[in-house]
Amino acid sequence: MKIGFIGLGNMAAAMIGGMLQKGIAKPEDIIGSSKTETTAEKVKTKFNINTTTDNTAVAEQADILFLAVKPIFFTEVIAEIKDAVKTDTLIVSIAAGRNLQYLKDAFGRPELKLIRCMPNTPALVLEGCTGVCIGENVTEDETEQVLSLLRSFGIASVVPERLMDVVVGVSGSSPAYVFMFIEAMADEAVAAGMPRKQAYEFAAQSVLGSAKMVLETGKHPGELKDMVCSPGGTTIQAVKVLEEKGMRAAVMDAMDACIEKSKCM
Repeated sequence: MKIGFIGLGNMAAAMIGGMLQKGIAKPEDIIGSSKTETTAEKVKTKFNINTTTDNTAVAEQADILFLAVKPIFFTEVIAEIKDAVKTDTLIVSIAAGRNLQYLKDAFGRPELKLIRCMPNTPALVLEGCTGVCIGENVTEDETEQVLSLLRSFGIASVVPERLMDVVVGVSGSSPAYVFMFIEAMADEAVAAGMPRKQAYEFAAQSVLGSAKMVLETGKHPGELKDMVCSPGGTTIQAVKVLEEKGMRAAVMDAMDACIEKSKCM
C-alpha cells in the first residue's frame, strides 16, 4: 500500500512521523510532494521517504492520498491531480471548510472515494484528536484502514458531516484556548514570584494531568473538580472568581464564534 501526501507542512510531518513511529507504515510506503525543493528535501532527510515537487506523481502512485495543503490552494491542486487519481484511491482531506460536496464537485468524478477529516496540532506530539466523516463510496474496511493511520498520532472518531464545524471548535481550534489558559496561569505565577520557565512547566503539566484524569477515570469533569475543592479551601475560592468572571460563558461564546466562522468558510 502506497500512502501519498500532497503538502508536507507541519501537520503532514506529524502524521508521517506517527505512522512511522507506530510501525503502521515503512518509509518506502510513503511518498510526498511539496511546493518547494527545500521542503521536499527536508522531509526526505528527516523521515527517509520519497519526496518530489510533482503533485501528479504522488496522485498517480497513492492508494491512500492525503490532501494536506491549505484550503486556499485546494482548487488549484485538485485541478492539477483530478485526472491522475486512480478510481479506487482513498482521498483524505484535512482542510477546514472544505466539505465532501466541495471535494466531489472539485474532482468532478462521482465514483471517487472521499474522506474528510480534521486533525489538530497536538498531533505533532502524537496526542492529536481527529474528527472523520466518510463519503458514500467508502466501505467499512476502507474506513478502518484510514482510521488506523489517523490513530497513529492520537485518537480519531467518525462523526456525521453536520458536526464537522463543531469538531473545529472543540478540537481543531481549541489548543489555542488551552495555550492561552496555560499562559495566563503562568503569568500569574510569575507575578507571584515563580521563574517563567518553571511557571510554564507547572501550568502545562497540571493541564496535561487533568486531561488524563478525564480520559482515564471516565468521571464527569464536575466530579473531578469537586474532588479538588475542599470545604473552606483555596480551590473553591478560585472557582468562585472564575464563575464571577464568566469563564464558562466566555469559553462557550468563543467556541460558538469559531463554529460559526467554520460554517462560513
